[in-house]
Amino acid sequence: MTAGVRVERGAAVGHEGTPGGPRPARVQGPPKGPFVAQGDRATYASGEASSAPQTVKAQLALRELILGGELKTGARIAELWLVERLGVSRTPVRLALVRLAEEGLLDALPSGGYAVKEFSESDIQDAIEVRGTLEGLAARLAAERGVSPVLITEARECLERIDTALAQPALTDATFSVYVEENARFHALLSEMAGSALVARQLDKAKALPFASPNGFVMAHSVGPRARDVLVVAQEQHRMVIEAIVQREGARAEALMREHARIARRNLQQALRSHQSLLLVPGGRLIRRRSER
Repeated sequence: MTAGVRVERGAAVGHEGTPGGPRPARVQGPPKGPFVAQGDRATYASGEASSAPQTVKAQLALRELILGGELKTGARIAELWLVERLGVSRTPVRLALVRLAEEGLLDALPSGGYAVKEFSESDIQDAIEVRGTLEGLAARLAAERGVSPVLITEARECLERIDTALAQPALTDATFSVYVEENARFHALLSEMAGSALVARQLDKAKALPFASPNGFVMAHSVGPRARDVLVVAQEQHRMVIEAIVQREGARAEALMREHARIARRNLQQALRSHQSLLLVPGGRLIRRRSER
């Protein structure tokens, strides 16, 4: 979440859509630093104004090199090579390395420098579990505190766009693109509904690893025969979570959202069965399968 405060958009929704009590203001306003894409949300990195744009450039480019598999796991990253490869000076490269280590994509080496991190199946399962727990908390807080009608409407419109995409006779790349975009939007709205800057920050951190994000393993199903079934089930869970929030059923909303995150764990198992599917996952090359030990 970013600095600044914006007051809640409208009265809270109570039982059956009736107005509820006031909500606390949400931290939402203008950014203090340059834009950096991270997981399924946008965050803003701080830094000295003089080097900030170059640091962002280096961070985004380095992230692409890592997720694309150009930098191998476990090998020490040569700083001078990065300077030449990315076309920036050493200071932005060093800051980018620090930030990607904070995201969890790099390991700091005892001898100095950084190496691309390798992830086990259990690492990813744990990351997904953490995200599910936090999203369950966000859903419960939203139900208990009430949510503005504007946010509820935005969420339902988001789900309508997913319904339209899934109603197409064939699941094309365009269909998956719509699903990924709207799914990310839905999960961002859920974080906003909680009305907690602290929860939102922790969710951003949990979703920073690409395969721990809500869309982490969606594309792994694009080559599978049950792709539509998986997306339809996830969409139905989206709908039930929103209705539980509207009805102020906190425990139910939390349980539904935690169950929803478990879809990602099943998607992980699907991806790990097929090398082709795993390559469709952002950062899939960083995952060590049990068969490769």
